[in-house]
Amino acid sequence: MASSMLYGAENLAIVRGRIAPNGLGFNGSDLHGRKCLPRINLVVGNSNLGGRNRTLVLPKCSVSVPRPASQPRFIQHKKEAFWFYRFLSIVYDHVINPGHWTEDMRDEALEPADLHSRNMIVVDVGGGTGFTTLGIVKKVDAKNVTILDQSPHQLAKAKQKEPLKECKIIEGDAEDLPFKTDYADRYISAGSIEYWPDPQRGIKEAYRVLKIGGKACLIGPVYPTYWLSRFFADMWMLFPKEEEYIEWFEKAGFKDVKIKRIGPKWYRGVRRHGLIMGCSVTGVKPASGDSPLELGPKVEDIEKPVNPFVFLARFLLGAMAGVYYVLVPVYMWLKDQIVPKGQPI
Repeated sequence: MASSMLYGAENLAIVRGRIAPNGLGFNGSDLHGRKCLPRINLVVGNSNLGGRNRTLVLPKCSVSVPRPASQPRFIQHKKEAFWFYRFLSIVYDHVINPGHWTEDMRDEALEPADLHSRNMIVVDVGGGTGFTTLGIVKKVDAKNVTILDQSPHQLAKAKQKEPLKECKIIEGDAEDLPFKTDYADRYISAGSIEYWPDPQRGIKEAYRVLKIGGKACLIGPVYPTYWLSRFFADMWMLFPKEEEYIEWFEKAGFKDVKIKRIGPKWYRGVRRHGLIMGCSVTGVKPASGDSPLELGPKVEDIEKPVNPFVFLARFLLGAMAGVYYVLVPVYMWLKDQIVPKGQPI
């Protein structure tokens, strides 16, 4: 069990209320970062142990209050994210991914999506360079897969990959998908939610485009508990807590919502710095049609002019904060090489 938890193989599913993660550097807390949750029931599914109900009694504790999702970070804006990836696309596959999003992590994170048929219709939202899509087309025919992203620079990289030649590749907005209701069997999104100004709207769209019984699989970051990592996370982009993912999925109407923790093996389960790819969240659409959730106007209007000085300041500050998260995996990799195996890092 210890090995399974260290390498992120533990699945968590809500039974009642919210989740309260234990161990691995997480502080169980409510959505506002207040004290830990009281006694709560979880279903723990583990490949070694089998599923079972478990009651956790969590002590009281306190964590800092994260910046609300309704107040976007410097690169949690569509225009800033567009230009951020204009430059990041050059090195994304070869410099950024190896530290945060490996092939082993990708395949593990996609496992809960249950891609059991080559004839499934799949949309990969925020698909970027197609790194995640390469994992999808191992299980599903490329002609049935659509890659959507707002960055033409990232998509240009995807178009160059031979296994993706038959995929449909389109520019689009994760919060306003160009697919009809009840369209897809599977909705996949990896490393995209952190840039959405309105994550609840994006997950509501995931619900809409799925067929009845379809499954959404959203792979994204987890919020840090270490103070310096929290500071840079709240400057850079959205790092949700696990319970926030659960709440967004349930509010959108999804059932059987589960979380699977993932992470590079050299972290040895350490998650206090947060992880850019830290969990895989899945939910099933129980009924056809749109989500029952009603939302107001979009948080961000991309057609609205932006003050160029404000844009430049947000872009530069956000990019500098992002450098911290390029260095964190290097630091953790070095610790893994130096600290004897079996000892915590």
